[in-house]
Amino acid sequence: MKAIRYDSPEADIGTHGGGSELEFGELFDAYAAPLHRYLARRVGPDHAHDLVSETFLAAFKQRETYNPETAAVRSWLYGIATNLARRHVRQEVRGLKATARADNTAYQPSHDGQVADRVDAQAMARQIAPAIAELSDGDRDVLLLTSWSELTTVEVAEALDIPVGTVRSRLHRIRRLLRTHAATAHLTATPEAIHHD
Repeated sequence: MKAIRYDSPEADIGTHGGGSELEFGELFDAYAAPLHRYLARRVGPDHAHDLVSETFLAAFKQRETYNPETAAVRSWLYGIATNLARRHVRQEVRGLKATARADNTAYQPSHDGQVADRVDAQAMARQIAPAIAELSDGDRDVLLLTSWSELTTVEVAEALDIPVGTVRSRLHRIRRLLRTHAATAHLTATPEAIHHD
């Protein structure tokens, strides 16, 4: 069995598993922070910390079944994290609905240019949050993995164990839905987050 390699950003656990606790510690150091950011946006910071730990615990337990020919380590870890986040779907949907109802009067501007950008972004988030909350789990996973974690369509396909064509068609459908929703809400801008491939 090969040990984990760290000569590139995409660590490799090795052919069908392997990796000691020390090597998984290095893997944790490389990927815990971006996984935490992704999970915090999906389920909130309180649950994200626990889910990051659960992700690496599951990865360590599953290391013997990992096959680098089917997914890069980054994709594999995001796949595990996404599956764990699904347990918190109800909280995620409630959060998106709360964002849609949020009162923007609590926001106090300080710098004109930055303020306008943030207000626009907040307004957009409130307007499209209900549409995101109504997406199927699979569609929401594709959208959030591409927009919040900046995974490529290939990485998302690996993480969710679905064909790349399915990821692309879902993104196309989601973009169309969110643009329609934004237009219906009389917004002139399209969400930047949904333009990432």
